[in-house]
Amino acid sequence: MLYPQNIEQKLGFDRIRERLSELCISPLGKAFVEKVRFSDNYDLVQKMIRQVDEMREIMQYEPQAFPSQNYLDVNQQLTKAAIEGAFLSEAEFFDVKLSLRTIQECLRFFDNKEPEQYPQLRELLGMAFQPRTDKNQEEVKTNKDAKLEIRGILDALDKVIDDRGRLKDNASPELQSIRRQLVSQENDLRKKLDSILRNARSNGWVSDDFSLTLRNGRMVIPLAAEHKRKIKGFIHDESDTGKTVFLEPTEVLEANNEIRELESAERREIIRILMDLTTRLRPHVPVLKRAYTFLGIIDFVRAKACYAIELGAIAPLSVNTQLVDWKNARHPLLYASFKKMGKSVVPLSITLELDNRILLISGPNAGGKSVTLKTVGLIQYMYQCGLLVPMAEYSTIGLFRNIFIDIGDEQSLENDLSTYSSHLTNMKHFLIQSDRKTLFLIDEFGTGTEPALGGAIAESILEDLNRSGAYGVINTHYTNLKTFADRTKGLVNGAMRYDAEHLEPLYELEIGKPGSSFAVEIAYKIGLPKNVIDRAKNKMGKQQVSFEKLVKELEIEKKVFADKNVENAQKQRHLDQLLDQYNSLKNLLDSEKKTILNSAKLQAKELVKTANQKIEATIKEIREQEADKSATKELRQDLQDFQESLVIEKVPENKNKPTPKKEEEEKDVIEVIGGDIVIGSLVRIKGQEAIGEVLGVRGKDIEVAIGDLKTTVKLNRLEKISRKEFRQKASPKAKLTGIDMNEKMQNFSFNLDLRGKRGEEALVDVDRFMNDAIMVGYDEIRIVHGKGDGILRTLIRQHLRGYKQVDKMVDEHADRGGAGVTIVKMK
Repeated sequence: MLYPQNIEQKLGFDRIRERLSELCISPLGKAFVEKVRFSDNYDLVQKMIRQVDEMREIMQYEPQAFPSQNYLDVNQQLTKAAIEGAFLSEAEFFDVKLSLRTIQECLRFFDNKEPEQYPQLRELLGMAFQPRTDKNQEEVKTNKDAKLEIRGILDALDKVIDDRGRLKDNASPELQSIRRQLVSQENDLRKKLDSILRNARSNGWVSDDFSLTLRNGRMVIPLAAEHKRKIKGFIHDESDTGKTVFLEPTEVLEANNEIRELESAERREIIRILMDLTTRLRPHVPVLKRAYTFLGIIDFVRAKACYAIELGAIAPLSVNTQLVDWKNARHPLLYASFKKMGKSVVPLSITLELDNRILLISGPNAGGKSVTLKTVGLIQYMYQCGLLVPMAEYSTIGLFRNIFIDIGDEQSLENDLSTYSSHLTNMKHFLIQSDRKTLFLIDEFGTGTEPALGGAIAESILEDLNRSGAYGVINTHYTNLKTFADRTKGLVNGAMRYDAEHLEPLYELEIGKPGSSFAVEIAYKIGLPKNVIDRAKNKMGKQQVSFEKLVKELEIEKKVFADKNVENAQKQRHLDQLLDQYNSLKNLLDSEKKTILNSAKLQAKELVKTANQKIEATIKEIREQEADKSATKELRQDLQDFQESLVIEKVPENKNKPTPKKEEEEKDVIEVIGGDIVIGSLVRIKGQEAIGEVLGVRGKDIEVAIGDLKTTVKLNRLEKISRKEFRQKASPKAKLTGIDMNEKMQNFSFNLDLRGKRGEEALVDVDRFMNDAIMVGYDEIRIVHGKGDGILRTLIRQHLRGYKQVDKMVDEHADRGGAGVTIVKMK
């Protein structure tokens, strides 16, 4: 049951109905818009909702595949065709042809889909072409037969009617012969008249801008009135001024007569063909009418789907009980209006359930209470009319058998009703008819009479409505109702949020506490005299002033604490981020520490081994040669020089302490030494001046640090050098510097573009990029290498597999580069 009778106008659904009618392509769909009705049948509502939802999916993802034109209403033509002896004109058959083609495209669309796709629309299709039995129970038409009938009719029309709506020349042999003769006769006639016209123009009887024309279906020439007797013939017409006459020369009279006879024969043949075509169409009229009913429903469902896309509406979770649990719901009309102006609507989140069935909303005027009320009513009404609704997908919506509203002023001069009387009349209906399946909406509850008495009556009415088990939303300013809702089960207070500091509405609903009207504060803001406001506060009484003051203070405190919570949440996120960075950096340092220690141990072992060999060799040489003192001294000096070359430089504690200058000059040629190349070895690339330190050995691939760069070089391209020679050739400006992690994090980009680079050059960039990514703690990076032949892609991925920090590598999404981009995910 709906109350009052003009509930659609009160809620604004009439404007939604108008918009749906605009979105329909044909009168067929508009007729169904007029039939939209509120329903409390759960299965029916669900069927309508799913139909629209399936059509919305089609319109969003396959709009070009589904027909969007020629939804023509030809029911009148079909009724005419059903009459014996009647026939349809060429234009009428053309409309039938176009609309049948649209129906066939709809059928073809669903035939090309999987059977499980769009089940509700397929069911609709089956209902339109459902099996039927004739009156004598002799013939049964199946769904497939009906489709074949339509296809056969369309094929017959295509053979006869062209794409301009005229009968084709080959519609029959007789028509083809007549039209061929007509063309021939008209060409001969035109030649004769052109000759007469040229002669008349040369004699000055006809103006140069005159040409052949038709009058009364006969071809004539325009002639100046004063020369009309110069050419023998019949005058069929004259111009408005009388200066020009339209004359049919005697020479072409017979030719025109023959053309007229041929045209009459053509019309007779056309009528015969159209009658035959109508006779062929007549037995199929019942099937075609059902097909056009289907076309109208499709147009109607399509309009609802288009409107849903406009609103961003969805099919929320539905339950066959009374429940309102909406998240981010938007008033449809307000949303569409604001969208045109580039504004956004503040969404509404509201819950009405068994324990809190009636919501009492309070707050200042112009704070959004009435809009909230209408949003609840309009969205619920829309849904139960089979429309998708604008709210978040995780919302839940129920069904109500009754919707009662009391919104606006219903005072009537005819019935001698005041505003308050009209409200009480509505309340009488609410109290009599309300039950647990009722949703009622009351705006400005209890107003229109003396406040104390109005508040008492409103409280008494609210008690009975609560006792009925009905669900509802009520707007009020009365303090006694707020207090009553706070202590009564089934009722809950709500408030439209208000910025008490700046005295501005926020249009947000908050459930759980009452709101203040902020009457005093608004009076101050608009500049009402202070003495007037002070006297009003005294007249209100301390209890009322204290209540309003408490609500205001709570609102301000809540805003302060909400801001603090946001600030604390931001700080916590920042702290978590710093902690993650710290842990990532610590892990990196621990890993580097282990690497350095292992390298140092290997270097130490190598140094000890080399030193022992040198000492033993020196002792052996001294013994074998029985060298004199000078020779022994030289050998000892060589041993001393070798010992000095093994000393590892220490980093000075005082950075400002000057480094002593070396007495020896740098050599131009580097001395190559023997021995295996291991981690920590100092090496040079053969044929080049580049020197570096070995960081890792993977078979015949050696990872070398050359200055700030790391690269991988084949073992046979390297030769080992002494540490002394390495120090001499190393840049004296090179020094160990700290890393600014904040700067590193700010400047780091998770995207590396290597397109156009050679293999070795690209691998150097990859190593530098990976070091930075590991240091700042990124868990996912992108490397753009392009597709090409896939050589660079394979080389980079093989190289990345050597990093233990790499978890896996995958291609980017096809829309964002596909195989031309590698996504590297860290452990």
